[in-house]
Amino acid sequence: MRIDLSASRHPEPYYGRFIGRLTKYAHGIRGEVYAVDESTVFVRGFAYDGTGPDAYFWVGDGPQPSPEGTLVPYPEDYVSRDPPVLSAHSNSDILLRLPAGKRLRDIKWISVWCRRFTVNFGDVFIPPGLDPPRPRVLPEFKRLAHGLRSGNISVLDAKTFYIPNLHYDGAGPDAYFWVGNGSEPNPFGTKVPNEMGSLNPLRGYQGEDIEIVLPGKLTAYDVDWLAVWCVEYRHNFGHVYIPKDLDVPPALGQTKITPAWWYNPTSSTTSQTPFSAANNCKEILDKRLQIKWEIQGDHVQITLSARLRKEQYMAFGISGAEGKPAMLGADVVVAYWDTRTNQPRVADYTITHLAQCDGERGVCPDARLGGTNDAVVVSGQQKSGVTTITYRRPLAAREPGRDREILSARSQSVIAAFGPLNALAEANAHSFMDTTRADVQLDFGAQNDNTCIGLAELDEGGPAPWPARLLAGATTFTARIGPAAGRRGYTPTTGHPSWGIAWYINDLLIPEIYVERGKTYTFLVEGGDDRTNPAKFHPFYISDSSEGGFGQKKEEEQRKQRVFAGVAYDNEGYPYPTAVGRYCEWAHKSVDQWAASATFEQYMQTLQLECAEGAPAVLNWTVAHETPDLLYYQCYTHNNLGWKIHVVDPGTPIPYPDKSAIVNSAERSLTLTSLVILTLTLTVTLTALHR
Repeated sequence: MRIDLSASRHPEPYYGRFIGRLTKYAHGIRGEVYAVDESTVFVRGFAYDGTGPDAYFWVGDGPQPSPEGTLVPYPEDYVSRDPPVLSAHSNSDILLRLPAGKRLRDIKWISVWCRRFTVNFGDVFIPPGLDPPRPRVLPEFKRLAHGLRSGNISVLDAKTFYIPNLHYDGAGPDAYFWVGNGSEPNPFGTKVPNEMGSLNPLRGYQGEDIEIVLPGKLTAYDVDWLAVWCVEYRHNFGHVYIPKDLDVPPALGQTKITPAWWYNPTSSTTSQTPFSAANNCKEILDKRLQIKWEIQGDHVQITLSARLRKEQYMAFGISGAEGKPAMLGADVVVAYWDTRTNQPRVADYTITHLAQCDGERGVCPDARLGGTNDAVVVSGQQKSGVTTITYRRPLAAREPGRDREILSARSQSVIAAFGPLNALAEANAHSFMDTTRADVQLDFGAQNDNTCIGLAELDEGGPAPWPARLLAGATTFTARIGPAAGRRGYTPTTGHPSWGIAWYINDLLIPEIYVERGKTYTFLVEGGDDRTNPAKFHPFYISDSSEGGFGQKKEEEQRKQRVFAGVAYDNEGYPYPTAVGRYCEWAHKSVDQWAASATFEQYMQTLQLECAEGAPAVLNWTVAHETPDLLYYQCYTHNNLGWKIHVVDPGTPIPYPDKSAIVNSAERSLTLTSLVILTLTLTVTLTALHR
């Protein structure tokens, strides 16, 4: 889906409210004058021969231009002591700011005036009752998730939003400012760079005032809402609607905002990928290779991301035959990280034989066969165990017989592979499991074609993850929502990406639960009961799926899951969740402190329990004798919130870790500093820490 720029509520290009044309009296004066806002004027197509000895832009409130006026400096950022004399212009676009706090309602005319000879070279009069465009104040962000809130948001001009007193805990793994069309935020939107011009996922904010600018040709007239949106998990953390009767100043550079310096993460990186308004992403090779793309003129820019081993490559390109994954005749780009130079590399390859390149045929770089390498590195980085390389290549097939055309009007078959590099740093043979085995179609001309879930990022050089928790011996459990704790919590424990929240069972972050066959267990579920707010609606269920999200799956995908508790079916055979209770969340007191918390117990001190009105849902589960050994507690509406349930026979020894790591509550009161929390007859929870 594309945002329809043709539906803009102002004609494009838009310069503001038309004032009139400069009347020419001398020196070739010409130009159209527009009111940008109450104190800014835009002169389009300005012409002046530059021969006046002491000419300036000049404004006043008398009946005619006269010496009793006020000089308007141009350019305004002059460095000399006195404003510069107006120079020659042939067809310039000029932005003028009225000086000394003046507004358009305070003046009656604008002139090009020669002070020395008191001559009016040209002028335009302000129409009576002129109503210039002005910024529009909107409500605050709707508060839905992750502590998002703000003051009243202002649309300063057609591209600039001012967001005061912004609060956000920063725990969303793939959250961005997001704009789009429709009755509510949805996946078919566009990323908006943050206040620093970066498209990195949003950091936490604690009451900051920021300004953000819409990308490309997009304006506030083209969109229906501004949101904070998690792309990876397709969730709305909060939004504000943009009214249809908007009448704000055009974006002509008059709004001074924070300089757009690129954020430079601490990682092996050569450069930052320029931000893009496109939102295309696809995962292939069993979701191990992530592909992002955008057509830019007569080229396509492609970003490949994967967990590569040392001296391993990732390859992506156009299949040698339409409708199937054909290696022979394919046109691919091989990308890898050069460990010798610590730089990303890309090479354009032709595949004429399914064998290593011998200099004449095989899987060969085009350059080695006398051709040209049409792939050019844009940027690359290695971060959190993921190698990301961005490159550009032409759409056209520049070398017939070696290159294949990339289509922009329809989808086409693509192929991909992983494999080892040989001694020449060229692609070597790959295994059957490391290449596309079925037809994969990709529409290079698409926008907002994003089906990516995300590659879990594990920072090998970052903070150590907390030890896993274990619950055994308890028969009653509380199930609440809480933060996923970055690279110390959910993701390093499970190996799955997180969208910033997870289940807290007995106030422990995703512990492994042990249950016995034949016994009945009770779960008091507080995952939310407001179906209108997906970010706070998390019914609890038990399944054999390590991913969860039963309710969002298609029917054929649901049939692949076995559900053991928490889901029922209505008279028409449609599933619905049964464990739906009030919403309780361990919320951040400020921003997410996972990186600064050496232990989970320290982390819990940075959280506070917030519960909505209502009661928990009660889910009773009797474990049948034929229940499999391994199950998972999950969220019905979302992927990747829960973890393991180990099902054992009565009397089976529990594989506890070193006993010295288990803290007895009688010996240490309720200070939970253990590596593993063992619940025997009384469940010890961290709730006591907050009493």
